[in-house]
Amino acid sequence: MPEAEPSQCPVWVVVATYNERENLPTLLDGLWTLEPPLHVCIVDDGSPDGTGTIADEWAAQHPQCVPVVHRAGKLGYGSAHCEGMRAALDRGAGVLVTMDADLSHEPERIPGMVAALRDADVVVGSRYVGGGRIENWSAFRMFLSRFGGGAVTRTLTGLRQADCTSGFRAYRRSILERADPWSTTTEGYGFLVELLFRCQRLGARIVETPIVFADRRAGRSKLSKRIILESALLCFPLWGQRHHRPPASYGPPPR
Repeated sequence: MPEAEPSQCPVWVVVATYNERENLPTLLDGLWTLEPPLHVCIVDDGSPDGTGTIADEWAAQHPQCVPVVHRAGKLGYGSAHCEGMRAALDRGAGVLVTMDADLSHEPERIPGMVAALRDADVVVGSRYVGGGRIENWSAFRMFLSRFGGGAVTRTLTGLRQADCTSGFRAYRRSILERADPWSTTTEGYGFLVELLFRCQRLGARIVETPIVFADRRAGRSKLSKRIILESALLCFPLWGQRHHRPPASYGPPPR
């Protein structure tokens, strides 16, 4: 059966949160103003600052649009996205958007990313293509992202995208089901690299669209040395996989 046009599919946004009480209301306000209305799945890792309570308050006001997944503790970026993706797909999502909760990603970019899925399977909101940029980063952090997360990652994995670690993405349902993110074990931002790698290996049409990435204004960054190291080490097993025939699918047949 032919896949429906993205513009005609239910669009779900997955947002993983941990201690984002200062940012989440603003993000939800921005998402709520978009047309057509979006569904939002918030996955909160037991935030001690009350982020989960704020999410629950929004869900009470918009029960048809904002389900909340509460987890017992800080279980990881990758698994949080996997739980949110499964919750969204189980509720009928045809297009799935992932974005950060710290206001570094602009909600108003989402309609354009969904529209770009007309000719793609994955749309990456990219900081490093023409028209994209980063605001308020140090020179060292910029170098780390462009060299480690960009040049080295592309060299080892064969990824062709300029921004392999952007968490602002839109996926068609069909490519997610084939890429099977639920079988990954990467917990940090390496999850983004591995999922993009799987999509490319499956022959997905991947395009990049420019975004303005603004560093967080409130709260603390979740990026740690352990997460950076995990992401770097992940590239080596992915390099090994490049020399094997791509699978038809990474997971079981779609449900």
